[in-house]
Amino acid sequence: MHVTAIIAAGGRGLRLGASRPKQLLEVGGRPILERTVTAFLSHPSIDTVVVALPADLMETPPEYLRSTLKPVRIVAGGERRQDSVANAFRSANALSEVIVIHDAARPFASADLIARTIAVAAETGAALAAVPARDTVKRVGATAPSRTVGSQSAVSGSSRTVIDTLPRDEIYLAQTPQAFRRDVLAAALALATDATDEAALAEQAGHQVQIVDGEATNIKITTADDLPMAEAIARSIDGARSARTGRAGTGYDLHRLVEGRPLVLGGVTIPSDRGALGHSDADVVCHAITDAILGAACLGDIGRHFPDTDPRWKDVSSLDLLQRAAALVAAQGLQVGNVDVTVILERPKIRDHIGAMRARVAAALGVGIERISIKGKTNEGMDAIGRGEAIAAHAVVLIRAI
Repeated sequence: MHVTAIIAAGGRGLRLGASRPKQLLEVGGRPILERTVTAFLSHPSIDTVVVALPADLMETPPEYLRSTLKPVRIVAGGERRQDSVANAFRSANALSEVIVIHDAARPFASADLIARTIAVAAETGAALAAVPARDTVKRVGATAPSRTVGSQSAVSGSSRTVIDTLPRDEIYLAQTPQAFRRDVLAAALALATDATDEAALAEQAGHQVQIVDGEATNIKITTADDLPMAEAIARSIDGARSARTGRAGTGYDLHRLVEGRPLVLGGVTIPSDRGALGHSDADVVCHAITDAILGAACLGDIGRHFPDTDPRWKDVSSLDLLQRAAALVAAQGLQVGNVDVTVILERPKIRDHIGAMRARVAAALGVGIERISIKGKTNEGMDAIGRGEAIAAHAVVLIRAI
């Protein structure tokens, strides 16, 4: 099943009162939009991502939207939220069977919540995350202005009066993600009426929308009052992840250098008169990291999972193999914490390409670029590597519980 995620980030967030769009502000040291997009790029059920940005940001989108392994399309946002979603929907992969829509300003949706919403939508057609109301809910209306009676002061203008008390067990507060089968969302977006979310449009189009239990931490950052809570949630989530016991793995890869082959490192093609010889693209950086990840999870090595006797892996991008290894450990409830790689190569020098390599590896693993370290060394002219006949890489990876 092909699943596309739409990230609604086309608004300006004026209620927050910041000088730039709220989705670009940092919470817990990371931009809100990066946290949100990473949650979907790293999710094993998501195949492609479409991000609706303000039109003036499309020319220079953030780096974390440009250097990704999974396809990311950027579209212009519209005047209304549903216009932004409609623009993104038109750019979604034609193979998409389920479309997941998520607010950029909700950076803490868990992988479990995303998976549950997709599963219910695939089965029923439409699903939304929501949490039950905890407080008693009152429906109010305006009354006529009061006049001064005796010594009591009147209330100027109209006042708000309780009309009805609603049964609390029937009230749910909608969140995102919201997910829909493609035909259901198409019918919803075809309506010309205004709505605050796509679930409301789906209801108006005659479709039943199923509730998926949401999460209290899946807050929407709307006003400045929400930022302290968001910072607290970010510290709690990030701190809990850091505090968990990790498992370390090491990886090593070596390839001959030959003429007529591209030199690919960390998913980046390096200008060189020779490249590494191998069954795949012979990317020693990705191969070493893949081995380290599998080793940390006690899942064997790269040859066991992606043997060079299998034609499926002929000339395949090693970033794909790396992503598959990350998915294997994710299935065990583990994720990559950080990566440190040393590339041993006499020439060419790789220093000018390290930033791009780090970005691509980070995207493949679904982690922030700050968790990826890549550095280059030489063998000072000694042995086959020193003579320029080979290239090698060593990697150390820490994985931890999700």
